[in-house]
Amino acid sequence: MSRSAFALLLLVLAACQREAPVPAEPALKVSAQAPVEEAPKPKTDAERRIAGDVAQLADDRMEGRETGTRGFDLAAEYVAKRFREIGLAPAGDAGTYFQAVPLLEARIEKAGAELRVRRNGRDIALRFQDQFLPAANFNVAEHRVEAPAVFVGQGVHAPELDHDDFAGLDLKGKIAVVFGGAPARFDNDRRAFHSSSREKLRNLVARGAVGMVFVNTPEDEAGSPWAQDAANWQESSMRLRGADGKGLWTFPELRGIAYVSAASADLIFADGPRTAAQLFDAARAGTLKGFALPGTMTLAGRTSMKPIESRNVVARLPGSDPVLGGESTVFTAHLDHIGIGAAVDGDTIRNGALDNALGVSIMLEAAHALKAGAAPKRSTLFVATTAEEKGLLGAEWFATHPTTAAGTMVANINIDMPVLLAPSKDVVPVGVEHSSLKQVLDAAAKEIAVQQSPDPYPEEVVFVRSDQYAFIRTGVPAVYLMGGMVSADGERDPKRALQNFVRKHYHQPSDEASLPIVWSDAARLAALNARIARIVGDAKERPTWNAGDFFGGKFGAGAP
Repeated sequence: MSRSAFALLLLVLAACQREAPVPAEPALKVSAQAPVEEAPKPKTDAERRIAGDVAQLADDRMEGRETGTRGFDLAAEYVAKRFREIGLAPAGDAGTYFQAVPLLEARIEKAGAELRVRRNGRDIALRFQDQFLPAANFNVAEHRVEAPAVFVGQGVHAPELDHDDFAGLDLKGKIAVVFGGAPARFDNDRRAFHSSSREKLRNLVARGAVGMVFVNTPEDEAGSPWAQDAANWQESSMRLRGADGKGLWTFPELRGIAYVSAASADLIFADGPRTAAQLFDAARAGTLKGFALPGTMTLAGRTSMKPIESRNVVARLPGSDPVLGGESTVFTAHLDHIGIGAAVDGDTIRNGALDNALGVSIMLEAAHALKAGAAPKRSTLFVATTAEEKGLLGAEWFATHPTTAAGTMVANINIDMPVLLAPSKDVVPVGVEHSSLKQVLDAAAKEIAVQQSPDPYPEEVVFVRSDQYAFIRTGVPAVYLMGGMVSADGERDPKRALQNFVRKHYHQPSDEASLPIVWSDAARLAALNARIARIVGDAKERPTWNAGDFFGGKFGAGAP
């Protein structure tokens, strides 16, 4: 894809907004990926605005927008410029469009990395990258822990569902071996909550574990092969940084953490009571039981760390009501992607056109639509977040350190990776069933004349895997709208297009603006999001969690 047509315009836009310095540009290799099919042309003004923003944000000059890089800073400057053009007020720090997000950046080193199993007289050393990778350690530069190991199933403690993977197991001073996910018999909400890595780590620490080995299952690698991910082992990891300079949610009690490929699982369970294949089958059947493993394991590694700072880009459309204007509906769309990595067909830049330049562009168009009419009674915040790909960090910082008054955010509308590669009649609202936002969406969808479809992949628990979850954890009801699943022309299948995107383009250099994005669907999604915000903004009452809802009970007002 040629991007020379955008080069001069990008430099002009970046120069117009200088609230933070922009580093000099390095020479970059232009992407060589070809589109899957000829991309449709935008026809309306709304479509042209969205297409123009996607082209800018997914341009090679943005270098894949990785958090903490020059490319992300350029993208942040561009979004701030667009907020200003639309007529939105700055709502970041000190009268700017930017909210500083303090981070710790860590990178693992190959030297000193070790995962060794000593059992029944055998010494099994797994190979770095091919078979295992250590996790970045945000607490010490060098770690080494040797201890007995215990398999703890999926590491789930859910007494309300009569499930405890830790029953009868002693983890004190041990290394926990764990699978991901949660039992399939759980309802979607509880499976989503208990699949969270943070919940698993919290459970292990509470029981005295000193290390963790996360073993992939074949299902984990069906859509994301180990070799593909491991090829980018040099990428950075990040955590939020507290006032004391230390990372937040880093679980220092776990002195070492490592990841193991599904193909190498037998080396972890060698000479134990059950083989990896038997355990994979038990996980599918929901019959996993934990057990102590003979011998000991050693986890070791080195991590280089440094403090960095990135930015959320924040704008505000003030509410028209003198009282309700103090409350806010919050739009989010993550601006970051994963930057430059291993070459694929000669291309190293993961541009992230659909993930999530398109989402940010749809948010900008929703802002344009809201600004063009009478302002809603409540204010509307628009937040292009950083570090979503690093663990929802920018959203978590904003949700816990809002640039508006505490307790005034009434709802979150999140837009992330809308895969709009085949024309559809519908949208998929994720999480709307948890709150009164369901009634809001029903009304908005009727006005926009768009159908609603259920989540086609509830087992992927996307409700806890995008920025809306940071707001949910602070008690704010949220909805996340995905692209549709029902074909509009009877020929092109949106669900198949989604599957093809995930298999071929997700987090790859081929996630380019040259993909056949259906701009009319993008404009419709922007209009629907704007209408949701207007209904919420004009309502007498703020959205509420449904009575008895799991997430409302866990995080809502009055939650323990």
